[in-house]
Amino acid sequence: MMPLQHKVAEYAGLALAALMAILAQPAVSAPAAASRPAAAAPASAQRPPNIVLIVADDLGFSDLGSFGAEFATPHLDALARRGARFTNFHVAASCSPTRAMLLTGVDNHLAGVGNMRETIPREHFGQPGYLSVLNDRVVTFASLLQDAGWRTYVAGKWHVGKEPHNLPDQRGFDRSLVQGDSGSDNWYTAQRYLDLADKVDWFENGKPAKMPERYYSSEYFVDRLMGWLRADQAAPGLASNSSAPRRDRPFFLYLPFQANHLPVQAPPEFIAKYRGRYDAGWTALRQARRDRAKALGIIPPGTPLAATPGTPDWSSLPPAERALRARHMEVYAGMAEAMDHHIGRLIAYLKEIGEYERTVFVFLSDNGAEGSDPYSVLSGRLWLRWQYRGDIANLGGPDTYGVIGPHWASTAAAPLAGYKFYATEGGIRVPLVISGVPGMKTDRIHPTFTHATDIAPTLLALAGVPHPGSSYRGKPVEPLAGRSLLPVLLGQSDQVRTPHEPVGYELSGNAALFKGNFKLVRNLPPMGDQQWRLFDIVRDPGETRDLSAEMPDLFQAMQADYQAYARSHGVLPMPPGYDPVRQVEINALLNVYVPRFQWPALALLALLLTGGWLWWRRRK
Repeated sequence: MMPLQHKVAEYAGLALAALMAILAQPAVSAPAAASRPAAAAPASAQRPPNIVLIVADDLGFSDLGSFGAEFATPHLDALARRGARFTNFHVAASCSPTRAMLLTGVDNHLAGVGNMRETIPREHFGQPGYLSVLNDRVVTFASLLQDAGWRTYVAGKWHVGKEPHNLPDQRGFDRSLVQGDSGSDNWYTAQRYLDLADKVDWFENGKPAKMPERYYSSEYFVDRLMGWLRADQAAPGLASNSSAPRRDRPFFLYLPFQANHLPVQAPPEFIAKYRGRYDAGWTALRQARRDRAKALGIIPPGTPLAATPGTPDWSSLPPAERALRARHMEVYAGMAEAMDHHIGRLIAYLKEIGEYERTVFVFLSDNGAEGSDPYSVLSGRLWLRWQYRGDIANLGGPDTYGVIGPHWASTAAAPLAGYKFYATEGGIRVPLVISGVPGMKTDRIHPTFTHATDIAPTLLALAGVPHPGSSYRGKPVEPLAGRSLLPVLLGQSDQVRTPHEPVGYELSGNAALFKGNFKLVRNLPPMGDQQWRLFDIVRDPGETRDLSAEMPDLFQAMQADYQAYARSHGVLPMPPGYDPVRQVEINALLNVYVPRFQWPALALLALLLTGGWLWWRRRK
């Protein structure tokens, strides 16, 4: 049963060659899907591979064993050896903007998710590009696969819109079970992770879902996907848009975990093996991860370790605080290993049914590790103390709330700087693993710049399904912004873009412009000072040496490129004094507390007015 205080709190309201020549080519325009005939069943020799897209939540750049971590992630590491690791892959610095780009291949501003609902300033909300959910000018690649007769499934965190037209059943998925919000508890399905919404919204096939009271999120999502595949194996009815049995059609599985989003939680058997592993502290671990990443070839040999201003000396902390902080990191490691374990269960099942060898796997994180600490804010601390237990012995289990905070989050990105929400490399550079592409070279490491918008065109090219260009089902849509990674995967090129092609980025005022090996970047406080800087992120991924004075022409040219990007993508300037933590509190007040208490408040006001009127009548 959910603890009583959880239910009481609901009323108290306290505060994501080339087999065929076409596979190697970028997607091209095609007639709208509605005007295309149903896809014919391909011959077995021509059947495209299945696709499994796995998205971790808030996992740092070096949080896989194959990227330098001390975590046990054997199944993801095996996929890396069987395929390729991209070490210069960039996303947005928070969940929903990345997921919007991932699903559509379009910049998050043009897709409608210029900011998250939780952090968007009130001045921006509802403006073009700032709906905080997918707009009607984008088509997901899942819809295009579905149109071509693919089986399409999603189980996990959705976070790109809870409106009926934005739920997975309307965005290209045959079967879906999703949590629609920015996060939730990993043990209790109805438990919110912060007081940022009135309840946890679960949806199954476009309707409110009936969920079990208890689960473990990573296990449950994999169970649902495997259950749907088993049903297809047992009852091979006809696939949509096809005369072929469902089990004979290729499938697309989208598995967006909640791991390692707050609250950091894991089963005890995964936490136990890390007991004492982090007792030496964050500085020692950052150095160890940097060294392992060098040895693996993830970063260049001469890469310096990025500075972490404000990080306290571990040895200066009181013993009790060191023990608590180390325990939080043990849970974080256990949560990552639990995710890998359940990925392994899915892989084992695909081998059992004979689909593993013809399945492409794509794994990435939606942004860097979470550095925010809700306990550091009074409203968050009060709410969490009411909702969760704080005892160290059971940390990670039901009714507990793990959080690694900024210092361990910086470690999760080692040797990079920063973490989630900021445009530092630690906030927007994450691991990318692609495995199983027919004809690809295995156990390769690619340092070329790649971007979240590249995933959709890559998977469409792999499937042999064209993108419709600027029109879909008679309505205008944004064309693809990304580039297919297949030429790199197949050894036909070592670059995805030319050295002169700019790629812009902005989220909550933190901004960047990438061109070749260089990155122009600006961060707001507390991570930055709003000043532009220039870095060579291939030689210096930790952003330790500002090149703006040494390369003034490039510095100015890239600033001009950024301004052009901002104009063409409708990027709005941030209001003066914008602070993301304060904005979260303001949005919670206006989005949650005011609607929750408006009728009780009006009733109280009416009672006071009535009482005042009666008192006045008696006085007359």
